[in-house]
Amino acid sequence: MVERGTSIRARVRAELTEEIKKAARAQLAVEGANLSLRAIARELGMASSALYRYFGSRDDLLTALIIDAYNGLGEAAETADAQYRRRSDFAGRWLAVARALRGWALAAPSEYALVLGSPVPGYRAPLDTTAPASRTPYVLVGIVGEARDAGRLAPVTEPPLPAPLRSELADVARRVETDLDEHLLARTLLAWSQLYGAISFELFGQLNSLIDRRAEWFDFQARSMAGQIGLS
Repeated sequence: MVERGTSIRARVRAELTEEIKKAARAQLAVEGANLSLRAIARELGMASSALYRYFGSRDDLLTALIIDAYNGLGEAAETADAQYRRRSDFAGRWLAVARALRGWALAAPSEYALVLGSPVPGYRAPLDTTAPASRTPYVLVGIVGEARDAGRLAPVTEPPLPAPLRSELADVARRVETDLDEHLLARTLLAWSQLYGAISFELFGQLNSLIDRRAEWFDFQARSMAGQIGLS
């Protein structure tokens, strides 16, 4: 009997937590990251003191939204790659993941902006966000690693890496648990940053009055990124 009661309370708490986050996302779309827990409580018909039992501060709520956003991006990337049937078509897998990330961002622009837009003043992300934030790059690094192992990376011309940068990249490789060499990891990180840059450029209106065929332009960029890595 106690277990059943505990389960019901846990379920109610989980449901209300999701309602709070849903209201926060709606506020995020209008006000940006300047969240007000009091306004969210009013929206839900709750007392502010009750809401603070679920999220102790604005930063706690922001962290929950950031984790959800990173997990949303990561799940989109993982699903797109897993569903791509031609596993040896590494450039095709890269493009599929890139398209999935763009699709997620266009469907949830305020959440994308929360994690990949301007930093929130006064907010410092805790370590809880590290694993969710790593999901997307793990997918991209994994595709490149498989292509290398299959002998399917084309040679590319690139400038030499300065020695201090090589040691930094070696440290990055250890932290993300990849055996890509510094040069290949550098090309992958460059393409990854360009990928998010291309999405942000479109999402934040920088293509207005420049490019109308947005999907075709994005595909061209994503294929170019794959090419600079050596995915063919």
